[in-house]
Amino acid sequence: MHVLRLSLLFALLVNTTLAFSEPTEVFWEDLVPQNYIAPPVDINHALSLGQQNLSAPVVTKFNNMEVKIPGFVVPIEGNQDKITEFLLVPFFGACIHVPPPPPNQIVYVKIPEGVPAVALTDVVWVVGTLTTEGWSGEIATVGYTLQGKKVLPYDG
Repeated sequence: MHVLRLSLLFALLVNTTLAFSEPTEVFWEDLVPQNYIAPPVDINHALSLGQQNLSAPVVTKFNNMEVKIPGFVVPIEGNQDKITEFLLVPFFGACIHVPPPPPNQIVYVKIPEGVPAVALTDVVWVVGTLTTEGWSGEIATVGYTLQGKKVLPYDG
């Protein structure tokens, strides 16, 4: 009987720990496969600023994990008060002022209930479930999708 109680207590402790665990912090370099070397970028003097390296591979290690990723927001759907879809990018101006980075450096985020709109210059943390499901739109081709739960100010 004592062993059964200890087993139940241990199972409860493990489940409680898993339920309240923090999301895994993922940074942009984590989304590029180790030892991957990007091909040289073709320089186009005609000022055609298309996205480069569309075949950049993704990392499956974080697939279906709850993660926390820092970055800049490029709104796709919403209004001036609330956004429901956006691209998360590693640097300010990506997809807006300069060509998009490779697909493995962009995350498509969808938060159906929406979150308050943030300034394009603000760095944020985005928390949610990351997948290697791609997305493509007028702005860019994307290697990752995140079902967002919340957007937090960057504290780092």
